[in-house]
Amino acid sequence: MIQNVAPRRDQYGHVMDCHDGCLRFFDGAYYLYGTAYGNTDGFTPANRYVVYRSDDLRTWAPLGDLLDTRIDGVGYRPYVVFNPTTRKYVLWFNWYPKLWEGQFGVALSDRPEGPFKVYEGDVKVAQPKPGDHNLFVDDDGSGYVVYTSIEGDGSGDHGMSVERLNEGYTRSIKDSSGIFATGVEAPAMFKHAGRYICLVGRCCCFCPEGANAAVYVSDHPLDPWTLAGEINLADSTDAKGTPIVAGQQTDVAVLPGVDGPLHVWMADKWGSRPDGIKGHDVQHWEPLRFDEHGLPLPLTGAPTWEYTR
Repeated sequence: MIQNVAPRRDQYGHVMDCHDGCLRFFDGAYYLYGTAYGNTDGFTPANRYVVYRSDDLRTWAPLGDLLDTRIDGVGYRPYVVFNPTTRKYVLWFNWYPKLWEGQFGVALSDRPEGPFKVYEGDVKVAQPKPGDHNLFVDDDGSGYVVYTSIEGDGSGDHGMSVERLNEGYTRSIKDSSGIFATGVEAPAMFKHAGRYICLVGRCCCFCPEGANAAVYVSDHPLDPWTLAGEINLADSTDAKGTPIVAGQQTDVAVLPGVDGPLHVWMADKWGSRPDGIKGHDVQHWEPLRFDEHGLPLPLTGAPTWEYTR
């Protein structure tokens, strides 16, 4: 049983302080990557990147820090993908040597659990002051970064775009979709039923009320993206327009399932900590359902669900 009502705990009974990252399935095991906040407000250099491993999505072993050395500054949002050409695991993360004067950091490892060594090359993207991001690997092995620019190119703050990565996934080659949404962050990109889907929400930095999850679709990551729906806003009369899940999206994990790939929507429920410790905020995981056109249906806010592989 997968539950969304309390902070997850590791095999030793300790709360898993692992937020705004991703869940991946590598070599028969599940890896949860995230930022550990501890008892802070989240805006300090004390943030760490951590990883947990599980064989069944229920019992988790803490594997410690992702990076082989601490970064100098404030870090958020670690996302890991496997590169089939280089056979390396590639980590991208938000890196703010000075808060809100940010850049992306990239690190490489031979193993999914790390340690990851920070890549020293140029990882600049087309838009200035990059913010929230995510990674996507297409069926042909092409890699992409989807991200919001805090400053933008004149199209408005927090503009979302997609860029293709080089063969090693260590930098953008600047081929871009162009900005397709503004005032948004926390993207998650995946492919379903032959189309590319990107979910984004309004800016919601640690907001306890949660954000929406707008659905954008495209025929190619660098083609124009079209708004096609919304999955995290209630439609009932008494709650219309409020988030179904009071959380901020962090990823859509593609996991093996009995009937094929399972797409699991993930969000951090900021401010939900039962003991006042930020690192103990609850994380919501929920399998997406799709309509006859292959588009995700609204979330249910399920408190529990069964997972079988």
